[in-house]
Amino acid sequence: MSYQVMNQTKKRSHKNNNLQKNENLQPQKRRQPKKPTQTKKPPPPQKRTQEKYPTKPKPKNKKKTQNELRDRINPTRRGEGRDNCTAPVWKYFEIEWIKEDDGIERKWAECNYCLHLLAADPNQNGTTSINKHFNGCKLNPDNIPKEVDDKQQKLSFTKAPNGEGHVYTWKHDDTRIQLALLGLFTIGELPFKFIENEAFIEFLNALNGRVKLPSRHKISRDVVSFYLMERQKLYKHLSNPKTAIHLTTDTWTSSCQKINYMVVTAHFITEDFVMHKRVVNFREVDTHKAEDMARELLICINEWGMKNVMTMTVDNAKTNDAEINIIVKELPGIYENGKHFHIRCMAHIINLVVKMGLKHEVYHVKNLQDAVKYIRASPQRIKTFKQAMKDAAVESQRFLCGETPTRWNSTFELLRSTYDVKDAFLEYSHQDPMFQKTVGRVPSHSDFEMIKKMMEFLEKFKKKTERVSCSTKPIFHTYTREILDIEQHLRKHETNPDFMFMVPDMKDKYDKYWGDYDTISDYVFFATLLDPQCKSKFMKVVFTQMLKAKNKDKKMSADEIESKARAKVIDIECKLDKFFKTYLERSNMTSSSQQETPEEVVNFDDENEFFGSYMTSGSFPSTSSESQLQRYLNEDPIGFDKGYDILTWWKNNAVRFPIVARMARDILGMQISTVASESTFSNGRRVITDYRTNLSVVIVEALICTQDWLRKSSLPIYDYDEVHDVLADDDLAIDIVDAIHNLKLTGKRSGN
Repeated sequence: MSYQVMNQTKKRSHKNNNLQKNENLQPQKRRQPKKPTQTKKPPPPQKRTQEKYPTKPKPKNKKKTQNELRDRINPTRRGEGRDNCTAPVWKYFEIEWIKEDDGIERKWAECNYCLHLLAADPNQNGTTSINKHFNGCKLNPDNIPKEVDDKQQKLSFTKAPNGEGHVYTWKHDDTRIQLALLGLFTIGELPFKFIENEAFIEFLNALNGRVKLPSRHKISRDVVSFYLMERQKLYKHLSNPKTAIHLTTDTWTSSCQKINYMVVTAHFITEDFVMHKRVVNFREVDTHKAEDMARELLICINEWGMKNVMTMTVDNAKTNDAEINIIVKELPGIYENGKHFHIRCMAHIINLVVKMGLKHEVYHVKNLQDAVKYIRASPQRIKTFKQAMKDAAVESQRFLCGETPTRWNSTFELLRSTYDVKDAFLEYSHQDPMFQKTVGRVPSHSDFEMIKKMMEFLEKFKKKTERVSCSTKPIFHTYTREILDIEQHLRKHETNPDFMFMVPDMKDKYDKYWGDYDTISDYVFFATLLDPQCKSKFMKVVFTQMLKAKNKDKKMSADEIESKARAKVIDIECKLDKFFKTYLERSNMTSSSQQETPEEVVNFDDENEFFGSYMTSGSFPSTSSESQLQRYLNEDPIGFDKGYDILTWWKNNAVRFPIVARMARDILGMQISTVASESTFSNGRRVITDYRTNLSVVIVEALICTQDWLRKSSLPIYDYDEVHDVLADDDLAIDIVDAIHNLKLTGKRSGN
């Protein structure tokens, strides 16, 4: 059999075997597609009936507005729970308690800068909301906003006055630029239209091309907004009954607008023993009558919500006495019914005393004044006198730039500047032949010798005026030492032949205001006792000196003067103790010693019961029975220190004498001059110029007050996102009046 036949036979046998195997198997069916399975829906849950499962319907929590929340504030619980707030962010917030819809009072947080209220209940909110608000509050000076336009810091180099250089990082900050613009137009006293000046715009573009300048109407709106914001914060402090406020006031007539303005300045010392001064009023007053001025002052006090006005310092105009009497009747609760409410301006009294002496014509001074008047009358004469000064090798710019004296201090400056160039007058008389013919007599050596004596005599009054004109630190406790120094100065020159014709009239004017201690306010003597350098020991010297000056006819002996001085010191100490007890009543304390040494913790000798019963019986004169005031007065006065600061001393000793320190803080803030108010008029003359006569009185007040507040505050202004419409001054004035009226209503609601 061939090979091919055998191969085919094998294939057939293999195929038959496969067929036999497949016959034993069932034929395969074609696979059908699976049908989608239908899941059975679960039966619907049975609805719970209200009878079977009673549920309380959820109340609809409607979000309250800020004004609605403020109406629900409980003012008596303000600051409660501060000890439990340990998070660092709480120093930027004040705690308020608000009654919610369920009738429960819960803790809320009020921002110290934008006054926004946030929920801060520890069980519901925590500190999440206040942390979020702190990161976004644009009024918080400690909140540094994230830079959007420029995250890259740049290096900048500055040179100190001593020549040393410093390198620091700098970033573009729109908020800082906006605050700087506000200070430029308020402190710099620039008109709002200056922001559209082409040279100013080019200057800013050269410094930083990314500065976006607002319009003049926008910058005016920023000033008004800052004024209202600062007014609201200042209102919150001045309306506090614990804040003792001392007012100074004066009037001024604008020569440009022909309007009478009255300024009111508030002085107070905070709890950290820092003295502050704020201009709170700069408004129009119809007349200078006592009724009109008293009415405006009472309106100012009520608008600011002042509840603790202790004193008011005014000048010596006769209308001020009637004005004070009207105000005292409307302010209840004042010490001794307002008998010591009126503080006379010490600077004005010094001015009156010196004027009484200068009304006498001094021959040497008159001769010198005529010579100066002749030289200053012509530019050619001034040029000739300059050459005479060069020839005499003297120089005095004050003499060349001086003006005709109108007040005694101007006369003093004239005498001093003239004395500096005394050698030039002889040279000038040789160069100008008409000088001696017109004046009559060239100033000689005898004239300048008298000028020198006159300068030494007036130097004392000039220094006293400058000293009492300070309003940035307390000087009320120096009142008695200053007036006695003036009295001693007058008594020293009373027998001097050169001044004996002047001093008697000056002494009479001095005695009218300071000769009798009964005409001086008790607050003056209280401040002297509260000076740790003086106390009762110096008070005895003060009254002794006053009695000696009053005893011109020698009717009282030395022993009688000593006895009266000692009795007067005791009388003042008793009055101060009575005043101290009013502070005890406010503090709800009967004695300062009860908190310091409780009876149950005193540890006497347990082994000696006899001595222990003697110590607890009260027979032993223990110093713990003394009040704080008595313990303070019984201590020896501290030594003299040139760098001594009375507020720092009381701050450091407030732990030992807490109530006396509070009383001292209220008394030491009193003012002895109205210079703080008069200096505001200097700013008013620069704000109200011939080119700004159309400014309304409300806008003038906003500019003057903002200028004063911006110099003492580092808070940024509002950052406006919207574009304001162009508004006139009248529209801005309406906004200010409405805002002040709303603030007044809010204060009344919180007070009730």
